[in-house]
Amino acid sequence: MSSARRTFLKHAGLSAAAFAALPATSQATSLDASSVAGSGHAARELDAYLDFAQQQETWDTSWAKRIKGKHRAMFDVPEVEGGVGVLRSGIWQRQYNEVLKPKKGDMVSVMVIRHNGIHLAMNQDFWTTYNVGEEEKLKGDDGKPLKFNPVLPAPGADTPANFAALMLDKQIEGGAIVLACNLAYRSVVGLVQRKDKLTPAEARTKANSMLVPGVIMQPSGIFANVMAQQAGCVFVQAV
Repeated sequence: MSSARRTFLKHAGLSAAAFAALPATSQATSLDASSVAGSGHAARELDAYLDFAQQQETWDTSWAKRIKGKHRAMFDVPEVEGGVGVLRSGIWQRQYNEVLKPKKGDMVSVMVIRHNGIHLAMNQDFWTTYNVGEEEKLKGDDGKPLKFNPVLPAPGADTPANFAALMLDKQIEGGAIVLACNLAYRSVVGLVQRKDKLTPAEARTKANSMLVPGVIMQPSGIFANVMAQQAGCVFVQAV
């Protein structure tokens, strides 16, 4: 467990000890992204967009119609940070249910997993097969690379009941909407392509098979953020 997640759990009133057992078609232009003022993140964003512009995708935006009721929140999750962004969604739902006691269907949580946080949208098989913790330099409390996705049950470990409901898969089962950034997802596909020596199309197909069931890919995280807010969600900077 990262220090960030441990600090969060302490302030959330949860026992850290309970978790000890867990481990649109268009042509791209020839513009050179490296020539754009303010290279780095800006150049990579532009490069990703130009690549995206060549894709022919059918994007599922029907999730926006599921955002109903009085209590609507969108949790922006751009970093892994021990999974605190996803946990905060679960904690919010739990607290609202305990304090405000909303009627069934009167509360919805939307999570937007993007930027460096994109690996939270991948299952444990992906994390172990491609050594995500080591590849992305994600470390646990012991200073060693994380072996597993911190927002999914760890293989071979018993998940405490009060923590299980906060896991990404359980939140999805409970009605939470989880959206993933396609631009950030390029890094996931690239890792599969490099490790398995596949074509881009083959790598994407394989990566797609390792997405957490129920995660909905969107053109970008910002696209999803704005659409969720237009549907009435309060923006929460979750990480």
